[in-house]
This record gives sequence, C-alpha cells and structure tokens, in this order.
Amino acid sequence: MVDRLLGRREDGTHREPAARRESADADATLAPRDAVWARVQLARNVKRPHTLELVGLMTDEFIELHGDRLFGDDPAIVGGFARLGERRVVVIGQQKGAETEENIRRNFGMPHPEGYRKAMRLMELAERFRLPVVTFVDVPGAHPGPESEERGIAEAIARSIGLMTRLRTPIVAVITGEGGSGGALAIAVGDVVIALENAVYSVISPEGCASILWRTPDQAATAAVAMRMTAGDQLALGVVDLVVDEPHDGAQADPAEAARRLRSAIVGQLGTLERQPIDSLVEARYRRYRQLGAYTVVSQPAPPAPERPGLGERLRVFLGSGRGALGQLPGRTDEPPAREDV
Repeated sequence: MVDRLLGRREDGTHREPAARRESADADATLAPRDAVWARVQLARNVKRPHTLELVGLMTDEFIELHGDRLFGDDPAIVGGFARLGERRVVVIGQQKGAETEENIRRNFGMPHPEGYRKAMRLMELAERFRLPVVTFVDVPGAHPGPESEERGIAEAIARSIGLMTRLRTPIVAVITGEGGSGGALAIAVGDVVIALENAVYSVISPEGCASILWRTPDQAATAAVAMRMTAGDQLALGVVDLVVDEPHDGAQADPAEAARRLRSAIVGQLGTLERQPIDSLVEARYRRYRQLGAYTVVSQPAPPAPERPGLGERLRVFLGSGRGALGQLPGRTDEPPAREDV
C-alpha cells in the first residue's frame, strides 16, 4: 500500500498515481494562481476530516487525555493513547470544529499556551513508555489574543519545538489541512513529515503575507503562489517527505478512504523508524531541521587596490587643474596689471 501511495512499481521504479494524475489534469485547466488558491480553499474546508475524526477512523482504540497540569485543558489540541493494530502510539493534533458552535468552543483550532503544554506532557509520557508519537497538524496559527501572550504563548511554542528535537522516540508528523506558522511547527518536528494531497504548509497565512508585501489581503492568491505552500511544492523543497493522495474531490468527500490511506502510510513509516537506533534517529532529526533553508555564501576575490600616486604627483595634478602645468603660469608678466585689468 505504501508503495502504491509513493507511486512505485513492483520493480522499484516510480509511476504517477492515478489520483495524482487526475488532480494534475484538473490543475492544468486552471491558471497556476487559481489552482494553488483552490488547494488552499480545500485545505480550509470546514467539512474536511479533523484530528478526532481521522483518529477514530484509523485507530482500533483511543483514550483521550486532558489538561496540562499547570493551567487547564485546551480543546483546540487533543491527544491521548491509541492503538494501530498491534502498535501502541501517542497521538496529538489540533482540532477544529465542523459547525459554528464547535468551532467557537475549540477556538477555531487555534491553541492557547496550555494546549501546547498539554501536547508536551503527552510527548514526555510517550518517551517514558517508549511509544512513538503521531501528530496531526491542522491550524491557521496559534491563538494571537492578549490572554495567550499573558500566559506565554511564545515560550510554549519554543519549548515544544525544542522538546521534539530531542525526544527519544520516533515521531511522524501529518499535515492534514492548513499548517500555518509556529502554531503548526510546534507539533510538526518529526522524523518523517507526511502531507495529505490538498494540505498546505507555510510560515504565514497568504492573507498575512499579502498584507505585508502588497499592503492588501486581496492579493492572497498571489502570495500563496509565491510562498510555494502546497503539498507538492513542499515535497519538492524537502520540507515534506511523503504526499498521500486523497479521494476524488478531496478528503471531505470520503473521510474513511482518506483515513485508510493515511493509516497505511503512517504504519509503514513507523515500521521503518522503529528499526533505527534511537541515538541515530534523534541526531538525524536534529540535522534535518538545522539544514532546512541552508544556503551557501560565495565569496569573490577583491579587486586589486589602485596604486596610490605620490605626493609630488598629487600636487602636480592639483596645481595643474585649470591653471596649466606646474611652473611659469601662462600670461604672467613682471609688470603690474593696468587699472582696467584689475
């Protein structure tokens, strides 16, 4: 199944999956700007399956845990223990709502600091019990309100990223919908990053980027193209390792099939990661994120400095400019000038 998702033939060569070809054909009928913006809208579709729905469809058992043991429980982040066949895992994910009332209760999937601290508590439990971690990312960004700032949202995000870089257990991160800014990265530092076909992943929302660069959010579609935020672009950039095809018309059209495909990809990746020594795994994970965005500075040899003229030459040039050569000035006589000449 993983081979099929990866587009590999039995002889090990790659092919383009039929669903990917159909999606590419559909995109070809649109201008690049419109095709990218259509994927952004699909990623934001409120009917798209969210974390709890995907976990319920792909796991055999799930026990949710609540609270960060410091402040309270944040319904925008959910997590707990789950069973994938014979494999026990810890799952963590952002949770949006499918209806207005649930979206309000879950703060539209935008976590407060206590949500990320709850996620860290679950990660530490996973490390203690030697369970792999699977995270589901679907968030426009962390909650930006004053109450989040008062409770230390920046510290919570930074500490979560730091914890994941050194967590001594395999981590698979899955971008299921909209992965936006540090609010997404806080639970997306994984050994393997998987993205659903219509997911997007970016450092800022297209509207935010357009407001900064073009001074208007009306250029959001143009910004989306420039940021290369689609799953295919992120795969080409090396940010994402695997793109899982969605059912025709998107994951919201057939959540059960989307979950089945996603489960197969996750199980395959966990099997690969669990065979690696934990020290090598942690070191490779750290290097992976240190190398993202790397660049090379090319230095050119400095041109030779021009030879500086001596003092005599400089005086000759200075005195000679506009007044003739050094020595007898032209037109000079020993007789005093006439009155009219003065």
